[in-house]
Amino acid sequence: MNVHPELADVLAALPEFDPLADPVATRTHLRGVLAATPSREDPHLVTEDLTIPGPAGDLRLRLYRPTGGTPASRPAVLYFHGGAFISGDLDTGDTNCRDICRAADAVVVSVDYRLAPEHPYPAGFDDCYAALLWTGANTAALGVDPNRIAVSGRSAGGSLAAATALASRDRGGPALAYQLLLVPAVDDRCDQASVDAVTDGRVIDGRVVRGMWPLYLGPRAADQYAAPARATSLAGLPPTYLMVCEQDPLRDQGLDYARRLILAGVPTEIHHVPGAFHLFEGYAPTSSPARRSTVAWTSALAAALGSDGRKAEAS
Repeated sequence: MNVHPELADVLAALPEFDPLADPVATRTHLRGVLAATPSREDPHLVTEDLTIPGPAGDLRLRLYRPTGGTPASRPAVLYFHGGAFISGDLDTGDTNCRDICRAADAVVVSVDYRLAPEHPYPAGFDDCYAALLWTGANTAALGVDPNRIAVSGRSAGGSLAAATALASRDRGGPALAYQLLLVPAVDDRCDQASVDAVTDGRVIDGRVVRGMWPLYLGPRAADQYAAPARATSLAGLPPTYLMVCEQDPLRDQGLDYARRLILAGVPTEIHHVPGAFHLFEGYAPTSSPARRSTVAWTSALAAALGSDGRKAEAS
């Protein structure tokens, strides 16, 4: 692969790994990758773990709240972690949630949705939508402005964020101010050129992208809430920031989704990270591509939500 010079040594050191072979081992592997990310503990934010009634029992959430200042209300950002629908948890999404909380001066609601293959679609999606409804119903208690609620997610979490936005539009849920889609997996058909172009087994490649969908869908056929690219119309969705990476098999489906948003009249900003592969920020969090991309999406989110929070620092 033609990768950014700062990512070349990182890529060279990676072993081949099949995330689909054993979901339990994959969950351990992902936690190990993201645990290597430098700690971003911040005295200006606090976290709280709690459970709410979910579609199948207790649903775990983690709230992130800024401690500085005393605004009457803050924006809320729901965050859905990545992990190919089969891995990830509240801890693996922690760094992104802290970035959002600081940059957008927002209350972040991170969702520990159910994972496939033990819990195939629509379990994870139902959990994410339930968390949005709970947030919308508890804005006063959370100190949240009901007119400034956003959804966000990375990879599979980006798909869940897009699906949650579609469902909220279709079902009369909370009106969303923004959706932040970071390298989203939105199309189970996987017929884009980039899926076939990335074949390196050391990173998420086309084989993994194709193989994760049967694990997620189980016996069901994909609909627009499983694979948002199947939606017949994207009109009426909130303004969108969508990030893709050059050496990511998901690149072209992200670009296709952004193009359809634009054609549907949705204000859309696209950020393309040259020379980057899927999950590059987890493997190289201090690299200049990772730092620049984080500044770009956190700044866009803060501006969209009318926040003047502490921006991530570029180098």
